[in-house]
Amino acid sequence: MSYPLAPPIQPMLARAAADIPQGEWRYEPKWDGFRAIVYRDSDRIHIGSRNALPLERYFPELLDPLLTALPDRCVVDGEIVIATSQGLDFDALQMRLHPAESRVRMLAARTPASTVLFDILALGDDDLRPRPLAERRALLCDSIAADRVVGITPQTDSAERATDWFTQYEGAGLDGVVAKQPAQPYLPGERGWIKVKHLRTVDCVVGGFREGKGGPASLGSLLLGLYQDGVLHHVGHTSSFSAAERREVRRQLEPLVGGESFVFSQGRTPGGPSRWARDMDLTWVSVKPELVCEVSFDHLQGRRFRHASRFIRWRPDKSPTDCTFEQLAPPEHFALEDIVVTGR
Repeated sequence: MSYPLAPPIQPMLARAAADIPQGEWRYEPKWDGFRAIVYRDSDRIHIGSRNALPLERYFPELLDPLLTALPDRCVVDGEIVIATSQGLDFDALQMRLHPAESRVRMLAARTPASTVLFDILALGDDDLRPRPLAERRALLCDSIAADRVVGITPQTDSAERATDWFTQYEGAGLDGVVAKQPAQPYLPGERGWIKVKHLRTVDCVVGGFREGKGGPASLGSLLLGLYQDGVLHHVGHTSSFSAAERREVRRQLEPLVGGESFVFSQGRTPGGPSRWARDMDLTWVSVKPELVCEVSFDHLQGRRFRHASRFIRWRPDKSPTDCTFEQLAPPEHFALEDIVVTGR
């Protein structure tokens, strides 16, 4: 026997937009996890990542629930998430990608994952990808014995309801909203959906910088911090400057070079080399934390920006010690089963 569709299948993707589109659309929350296409043939389960890597060894606690929830032969598309009472925990997901099986199983018991499904690509021997989304959605809901471990994402045709989700679920760590056309087939590898992600601003202290490729007189990026209980913690960086702006910012930093910032306050410091960037020079220069800037960011992962933030403006009117984590709204209590669709 074989899977209904041979792996790997490229997932359908979304292109970014600034606003939630209006009109003939279906809307879903945008989940912050690992994209996963799940293949089932009888008692065999294969979980493929967006890059076609096998994920089942990293999430062993999902195998039995998937066997219980899925039809005997199918292929479904969704997201693996780890939900806590304070929202989705992407850091905990990343910790699962560990070579030691014993550690993976320990983490699986401590912070179990869940699967949120949003599409079905095959059922039995039928390839459902050419069928419209509305039909696939109905088959997904009718075919899956959903529960709190294997749930189905909610969906609405109301732009107003989608806007409510966009605001309501932000504190729980969801990324935003995805809009899909009900008549559209599943297009592997194509950006046929639309995603609208959260974009927030925060005032940060400049606690250091990394030099650019031009050497000591150049600027690569500013290292940003926020205070908590009087301690300055590194939260991310920004490098969205023109060549002229880089020279001017570097000139502003010169009198502050060598000042006490992250490491001297015993706060979280900029990281060193990682397994993803072993050859990258990540040395940095400490500066006295006097400059404040406003930046925009799309997602807070734990206590740091997941991606580079974008510089907006300097804030000479704001005291560095006012730049605290309190600017960021705390997550509300989160229960995955309150959001996903469960039961046939």
